[in-house]
Amino acid sequence: MLTELSLDRSEKLVVARTMQDVEPILEQNKELRSMKQKSDWGRHIATIPAVILVKWFNEEYARGNVSLRMFTTQFDEIIHKKLHDPEWAYLRTDK
Repeated sequence: MLTELSLDRSEKLVVARTMQDVEPILEQNKELRSMKQKSDWGRHIATIPAVILVKWFNEEYARGNVSLRMFTTQFDEIIHKKLHDPEWAYLRTDK
């Protein structure tokens, strides 16, 4: 993951742009979806690129959830909801 910082002098802001090559992760997800998993215990549910986790975190922060921290139970609940949304189905490896 790469983050570039730039200055928006007209708005007096520091702008952060985060990038990641997600293609290998998405290809691996696709391959894992095609494999049958033997049990529900310890099942691999999804592989989420870090750049998408940052996106989800920033969206929540923009909604006013400024007390949110990554890698907490609260953030895990947000991830759980996102992974059940059809828009993000390609991140799942179990369906």
